Amino acid sequence: NSVAWSPVGKQIVSGSLDGTVRLWDAATGGPGPVLHGHVGSVRSVAWSPDCRHIASGGEDNAVRVWDASTGAPGPVLQGHISNVTSVVWSPDGNQIASASWDKTVRVWNVKIGALIHVLEAHTDFVNGVAWSPDGRRIASCSADWSVIIWDAETGKAEHTLTGHAAVVSGVVWSPDGRQIASSSDDNSVRVWDAETGEMRSELEGHTDGVTSVAWSGDNSQLVSGGKDKTVRLWDAQTSSAGPALKGHTDWVTSVAWAPDGNQIVSGSVDKTVRVWAKTGDRWTTLWAMPFSGFIELRDVSWTGATVSGAAKSILEQWNQ
Repeated sequence: NSVAWSPVGKQIVSGSLDGTVRLWDAATGGPGPVLHGHVGSVRSVAWSPDCRHIASGGEDNAVRVWDASTGAPGPVLQGHISNVTSVVWSPDGNQIASASWDKTVRVWNVKIGALIHVLEAHTDFVNGVAWSPDGRRIASCSADWSVIIWDAETGKAEHTLTGHAAVVSGVVWSPDGRQIASSSDDNSVRVWDAETGEMRSELEGHTDGVTSVAWSGDNSQLVSGGKDKTVRLWDAQTSSAGPALKGHTDWVTSVAWAPDGNQIVSGSVDKTVRVWAKTGDRWTTLWAMPFSGFIELRDVSWTGATVSGAAKSILEQWNQ
């Protein structure tokens, strides 16, 4: 349920129900290698901070690490007893946090493939996980309608954020680390103070559940994707609604910003990855790349030269 740009902006990684993880050229949508490994759908993918590795999590309960340039498989992190729904790297690239339908978040040492912490407090599926920019805290969101902030070193819960009126589908830290945004099936995006856990604003405009939310690199804007088939922009300072980007023909399951803030990538149940570009005050589709076969994009991540996506047991890469 996510898409992401590589840290240097040239690539995008995406995940899908057909078991693939795919990389795309961010400028043209051109395809690259296909990586096999997962059994069943891939539900999340993420770039390492140095762009050298990709992590993926899937229906096979596993977290897999890949060499981003060669596609060679790395460590397989096993311990979850249900679907892995979200993966995220620590800012220093040494750890991965994974969320699962087994109601836990697990924190792993990537280099030795060892489990560090099991974070347990949610009472239902955990749908998303995010690491704070300073590496000190982890946020998770759940079908129990809550967001929990954890101490990354001790694994202890610090705050439980409540206010959503339905499943919380996604969570993300602001780049300055001061705020957290969450998306929910209650049709809203909520913004929280990361230190106190207090809600700062509620963004309303989607007409159906919101599946994904992402913060622009300069903290000024949010983008969200929803079951109403739209991608929506928001002013993070005033909470006012910006344009609604229309083009997808089914649920938008994931959104992410390009590092420069002038492009957005979105993944959808309509089997496409779509890149939107800003020209002046207008946003238009730069390219839309269809998948073959049945694919619902679950996770997309932007690098600097390619985009990558995941679905049923394959990872595909498209280079610039």
